[in-house]
Amino acid sequence: MIPVLICALISLSAADSLDSLYPELEHSRTIYVIENGPRLSVTAQQSKVVSRRGGNATLPCKIQREQTLAPNRKMRIKWTKLTSDYLKEVDVFVAMDYHKRSYGSFHGRVHLQGSSPMDASLVITEITLEDYGKYKCEVIDGLEDGTAVVSLDLEGVIFPYFPRLGRYNLNFYDAERACRDQDAIVASFDQLYDAWRGGMDWCNAGWLNDGSVQYPITTPREPCGGKNTVPGVRNYGLRDKEKNQYDVFCFTSHYKGRFYYLIHPSKLTYDEAVRACQKDGAQIAKVGQMYAAWKLLGYDRCDAGWLADGSVRYPISRPRRRCSPTEAAVRFNGFPDKKHKLYGVYCFKGHN
Repeated sequence: MIPVLICALISLSAADSLDSLYPELEHSRTIYVIENGPRLSVTAQQSKVVSRRGGNATLPCKIQREQTLAPNRKMRIKWTKLTSDYLKEVDVFVAMDYHKRSYGSFHGRVHLQGSSPMDASLVITEITLEDYGKYKCEVIDGLEDGTAVVSLDLEGVIFPYFPRLGRYNLNFYDAERACRDQDAIVASFDQLYDAWRGGMDWCNAGWLNDGSVQYPITTPREPCGGKNTVPGVRNYGLRDKEKNQYDVFCFTSHYKGRFYYLIHPSKLTYDEAVRACQKDGAQIAKVGQMYAAWKLLGYDRCDAGWLADGSVRYPISRPRRRCSPTEAAVRFNGFPDKKHKLYGVYCFKGHN
């Protein structure tokens, strides 16, 4: 630092001497500071990729590397999945030269696209509901490194859920199990926000996957935050995952199989409904499967039927008299006594 300062003083004194010797000359003093930029950078051409359950997706990640960098066979490419609280990362895939490894539920389902030596894009096959989220591509080349983040979004539907016990009976871990049991996962805030923008209005607070409790309101009213409030997603904030109890917002996507109403000569009790689906080579359908059929396939049936959780519902995509006349919706008849012979049944036959 001292030699630099001495050089600067000498330069200034020399310039002052020139000014006194040649006053007619105009001098402009420009100081250039050159800072070397990163010699390696990582970019994602798109910040979000949309796919569906059972499909494939390519998360883009391109490496830009200065030619002055010496070739490095030990350049390391690592993909991780960010958690909802961003404090932890889940290992997905690591590659260094010929050594490659996939982790956990991603084992055997992920690989690098590898269209060129500078292509670190990750291919995910047989996508599951749990694959939804944000992924980080990290490249380490000696002392140089770079990262890029890409979101994997899924086509699907979000739905509110509570069990036979009634509303506000689920802590966070119960909520996770409840969604799983209905062929779904706990929804994210982004998914709930998108549903609200699409017109979702629900006055009961439910868990989201980040541990917060929220609910979407499009038509403000007194029991739902107040009549004079603005529409929006109401937020209770982060709650105690073990002690606090609410409903839950679940998310599901496309399925591989057939959802259908079983034609049967008579109405059924719950146990008879389970056996009837099994006799037909299927299983009694889950709530998430009904919502997916309704929202993603336009399934429409004006017959109330049993579902696996003991609830009775029916999906209407074409509103009409006596069948949800005001809106397209999955209609809910509650959790009746399982011994009542009042309903049909919805079945699901999976395709392997």
